[in-house]
Amino acid sequence: MSNNLFNRVWDLHKVSSLSETMDQLFIGLHLVHEVTSPQAFQALRERNLSVLYPERTIATVDHIVPTQDQRIRPFADSMAEQMLAAIEINSQEFGVQFFGLGSESQGIVHIVGPENGITQPGMTIACGDSHTSTHGAFGAIAFGIGTSQVRDVLASQTLALERLKVRKIEVSGSRSSGVYAKDIILKIIAELGVMGGIGYAYEYTGEAIASLSMEERMTICNMSIEGGARIGYVNPDQTTIDYLRGRPFSPEGAAFDKAVKFWQDIASDERSTYDDIYQFDINSLGPMVTWGITPGQAISVEDTLPIVSETSESEREVAKKAYEHMGFSEGQKLLGTPIDVAFIGSCTNGRISDLQEVADVVKGRKIASTVTGLVVPGSQKVKKEAEARGLDRIFTEAGFQWRDAGCSMCLAMNPDKLTGRQLCASSSNRNFIGRQGAPKGRTLLMSPAMVAAAALSGAIADVREII
Repeated sequence: MSNNLFNRVWDLHKVSSLSETMDQLFIGLHLVHEVTSPQAFQALRERNLSVLYPERTIATVDHIVPTQDQRIRPFADSMAEQMLAAIEINSQEFGVQFFGLGSESQGIVHIVGPENGITQPGMTIACGDSHTSTHGAFGAIAFGIGTSQVRDVLASQTLALERLKVRKIEVSGSRSSGVYAKDIILKIIAELGVMGGIGYAYEYTGEAIASLSMEERMTICNMSIEGGARIGYVNPDQTTIDYLRGRPFSPEGAAFDKAVKFWQDIASDERSTYDDIYQFDINSLGPMVTWGITPGQAISVEDTLPIVSETSESEREVAKKAYEHMGFSEGQKLLGTPIDVAFIGSCTNGRISDLQEVADVVKGRKIASTVTGLVVPGSQKVKKEAEARGLDRIFTEAGFQWRDAGCSMCLAMNPDKLTGRQLCASSSNRNFIGRQGAPKGRTLLMSPAMVAAAALSGAIADVREII
């Protein structure tokens, strides 16, 4: 296949063909964080190797950092302290630019790349984190890799990869009030399945995608991996260009104009071909909520939970396990189900537009006394902008805790964790068993505005009834 953005970018970065199915691909940008990089850097030392192109690697800290007070060192968690110390030493020793604690650009790796203009159309981007697909919102080919591959990119700036097929997901229609980008991607995953994208890159297109802001497109692409696709992307357009203009790492002047021409040329067009096409209309889409233990187990908030015997045979075992873990019953409604924790943040929904949406819902209101609410900005720049707008005061006056930048409760590799069987309304990306730090803890994924509505009500609520 040819003539779509994925294959155009792939061909531009292909160093050689290693076999009939495997290519050696040049990686234009390598993003690293403190969890998957220590062993990779150590492997370079053991082999007496350097980072081949240190200017193509950017490091930050996000997964293990506490969000309550990042100034206290050493961290109470000794493993977290070791990881932080390792990336500080490794970045300095190997000449890699580092957005550490205290840097105005520190934050979640998939937020700091775009907001600084480091992420650009036509790039190949790799990171030791599965949600690297986020960067595809800019028309980049971006994917997560394992620690051994982090080592390989550091040493050679290349990877051996099999070319993916491309599925065009054409989203038409317009959103109703109370429906957000998170709802669109949760519905797509529910329709195509958590394994539906295996072997594919997803190209999101159509009028509904074109109308999204860059931050909303990042939310869509971020969760492509939850649908089995390794890569998800949106073709660069005027929205992309306007977002990147004037960013710290963006080209300037004539160089920017030249870059724009390249960005426009690589975009898919009417001649583009695909391995598969899926069409989806959002005119009747309502707010989505997950009910189970995979992101694909999601329903519209007003619907009832599925009957196991009426699901496909391949889904029944997971559905049974989900009901056992979550404590829900077949055919019940989620509306009115009490929650214990409301978490707003993550690389999926920790950007300034997400926080603004939450503030619009909770302003002048109080969250339920039975709910612990956390608002965690995705980066120091998001935190600074939110405070300049006065959003932090809106959150704290409503009863939320306002935190420092980090991954926080999304994956709980830090002090922010559920306890016991707490039920959390979360704007994050995964609801796997134990994901938020408690083996019996339970997670319901939804948009930030829906999390805000649940926090105010003390139970799962329809945000449309509030706004």
